Parts: sequence; C-alpha cells; structure tokens
Amino acid sequence: MKARITVLGGDGIGPEVTAQAVRVLEAVARKSGHQFEFTSALIGGAAIDATGSALPPETVTACQQSDAVLLGAVGGPKWSDPSAKVRPEQGLLALRKALGLFANLRPVRTIPCMADASPLRPEVIQGADILVVRELTGGIYFGRKSRTADSAEDVCTYTVTEIERVTRMAGRLAMARSKRIASVDKANVLETSRLWRSVVERVLTSEFPEVQFEHMLVDAAAMHLIRRPASFDVMLTENMFGDILTDEASMIAGSLGLLPSASLGDGTNGLYEPIHGSAPDIAGRGIANPYGTILSAALLLRHSLGLDAEAKAIERAVEAALEAGVRTADVRAAGLDPVGSAAAGDAVLARI
Repeated sequence: MKARITVLGGDGIGPEVTAQAVRVLEAVARKSGHQFEFTSALIGGAAIDATGSALPPETVTACQQSDAVLLGAVGGPKWSDPSAKVRPEQGLLALRKALGLFANLRPVRTIPCMADASPLRPEVIQGADILVVRELTGGIYFGRKSRTADSAEDVCTYTVTEIERVTRMAGRLAMARSKRIASVDKANVLETSRLWRSVVERVLTSEFPEVQFEHMLVDAAAMHLIRRPASFDVMLTENMFGDILTDEASMIAGSLGLLPSASLGDGTNGLYEPIHGSAPDIAGRGIANPYGTILSAALLLRHSLGLDAEAKAIERAVEAALEAGVRTADVRAAGLDPVGSAAAGDAVLARI
C-alpha cells in the first residue's frame, strides 16, 4: 500500500512524540511492504510564530491531500493570553472543520502490567476496555460567544444532523464490540441534552436494533467511571462532556501519556493524536511519553488505511515494552529508572 501522511508536530513535546511515532510507522512499512510518504506542516503556536495563523492554508492543503494526519499537541503559555485574537487551539478546531471530522474516538484500556500506575485499586480497573465516542463539531465550544465587563455567555447548540451522524458511528463501532452503548447527557437540565437523548434513542432503535443502550446523566457517568469502569463498553457523548470524561478516564490506564485518539468523519482521512497536551515544562528534554502518540499511529493504520494487522502489531509491541519495564517518568515503576522518549521508541521498534 502507498499512503501519504501529514505530520503536524505542533508545540511543546509534540515534535518529540510524533518523531517516535513516525519511526514506528516507517518500521511497519518496511516490514509489511508498504510505502508511506511523510510531509511535515505547521499548526498551533509554531504556526502563529512563523505565519501569524494557527492553521496556515498550506497546512490545510497538505492535510486534505493526505490519507491521514498525525498530530502532536498545540498550545502553551507563550500563546495563552485569552484576549489574543489568534490562539493555537483555533488551529486544531479549524482543521477538524476543514477535514469534516465530527467524531473523536478515545479508547481506554487497562494494561495489566500498568495497574500500579493508576491511582485506582487494581481490582476496580481490572478488565476495563472502554471506547469513548465524542461529538466534535457542535456544543458549547462552537456556539455563540460574547463578553462584556459585567457578563459573558457561551451558547450550547446541537442540531439533529450532528447528533444523528455521531450516533451512527457509535452504533457501527458498538456492533464490532459487545453491542453496548451508554449515551451520556444532562437531560434533566439541558434542552440540548433532551434533544440528544431523543435522537440517540431513535437512531439506535431503528438502525441498530441489536445494540443495547442506556441513557446516563453525565454526573452519574463520572462517578461510575471511577466506581465500575469495566461495566462500560462504548460511551457516546457530546463535545464538552467527552472532553472532560476522557481526561478522567485516563487515570484508569494510569497516565494521559498512554492514551491515543482518532478524529473521524464520513471519509477515510482522519486526524490522530495523543490526548495529552503540549507539556511545555518538559519540552526539549527528551523525556516525554511517546506511547500515546505511537498508539495513535496504530489507530491511523486501522481506521484510515485499513491495516488492522499492522495496527495490532504496534499495540502488542507497546504493551510488550511496558511489560518489560520500559517506562517514562509519568508511569515510572518502583525500582526501575525511567527512560526517555527515544528509548521508549526503541523498545517498541525492537518488538515490532
């Protein structure tokens, strides 16, 4: 297979972790006889510094002409002034829109050897294997915004179409798993959640009759994620709720640095990134955890290129490296010295 992949290192530790993921993708290509062409482009704060825009037109073009996009992270204190007209995060939101990406997939799975890295008891997280499907284009992040000296508003808006399409994606994914969905909302308070609940129920009942689903209020979902995470399979939720719940769920796995994500639309092109931020405090020191980005590369192979066997090979290699004790500082184990980003990448490459 021939594929073109655009790499957006972004800010902070982004370039460091994407470099390790590219090394792994190159190794997979060599072993499996594929040809991957990598193109680099600017996004976020680095793009603002170079061009004045968080998402230059040439970056959009490169991503649209690619088969998939691999992203590191955007943002940092250098560009954090809330009054600034151009901010790094605007580049990410604009890229999702330009590529038509409306669903964010965030898998959270317990790796037995990493039970000590989680603040939760091993018996609580045992067997947890969750796929959060988060709507990406609607909700309060994209609604009307205003601010005066005395007040501010952020309007949360959802359309039937936005809810239908992300529900269909969750339904298809659930059919390939254990056919269970927990749809998370706040329907006891919010009109958008009442619409969400009615549309989800209609779509799943009529189009995915084999899928068992339940409605769950977001505060209850937050509690049960910690109390009984293994009871969840697919979690379907709106933009802001998904953003918050997945950061909470990262503690099941042990660290934000271990978790990948995929942003998808109706086509095969997708945006793949770890869920962690740019971590400017450790940028340039070579100690960032690259496993989440490497696992994001596995999702890239699976969802955009249709290479499931190669994706599984990466996932097994990461798990084997962790089982061998090759851990970065954020998931260090007692009695073991933490390794740097490159050493973690080397450990995965040795096991591909």
